[in-house]
Amino acid sequence: MQLFGQSPFTPLQEHFRIVVQCANEVPDLLVAAQAGEAEKVMEIRDSIFTQESDADTIKNELRSHLPKTMFLPVDRRELLVILDMQDSIADTAQDIAGMMVVRDMRLPDQVHEPVMALTRRCVDACNQLGKIMEEMDELAATGFRGPEADKVMFMIDELNKIETDTDVHAVNLMKVLFANETEIGAVSTVMWDRVIHWIGDLANFAERAGNRHRLLLAR
Repeated sequence: MQLFGQSPFTPLQEHFRIVVQCANEVPDLLVAAQAGEAEKVMEIRDSIFTQESDADTIKNELRSHLPKTMFLPVDRRELLVILDMQDSIADTAQDIAGMMVVRDMRLPDQVHEPVMALTRRCVDACNQLGKIMEEMDELAATGFRGPEADKVMFMIDELNKIETDTDVHAVNLMKVLFANETEIGAVSTVMWDRVIHWIGDLANFAERAGNRHRLLLAR
């Protein structure tokens, strides 16, 4: 695999394009689970697992071949931190997908609807990070200064706002989940508590990666 072109961000962009595909499959996964479509759930689960493995391949290649002595416009360690944050999104999507095939995960409508609202907003955060990642080549070319830097900083601010929004969704959702514990059942409630935290982590890891980009701009 030819990892490096003119920019060290090229392989990170390639990696995140796969990562964000994992995240974007999570809403469809939850819809299929709610509909009791076991074959569809397994199909999406397999797709997420395959893409997560593809992302791992790029991650491992990048870790192995990013030269310690290569001239980079940013610290090598910063690139690897961003890489790990990105990869955590794919890992988390895989965790969610794995849980959906363990048992019947259908929810009362009054709980499923806020689950989907949270999920879509968390995926929004991942897609916002994707937009930021696609700007990094040009940003590096300008030395992380000027109008391009201002544009990316605004995009990072928007990512932070989305993540804050997901926090509000998550708190409200947890209240709804436990208010319906009797109907859902104790075991399923515990499992959904974990899944909801994983869904929130999609946005958390996206924000953390975005904040590492903010540090690059603050150099």
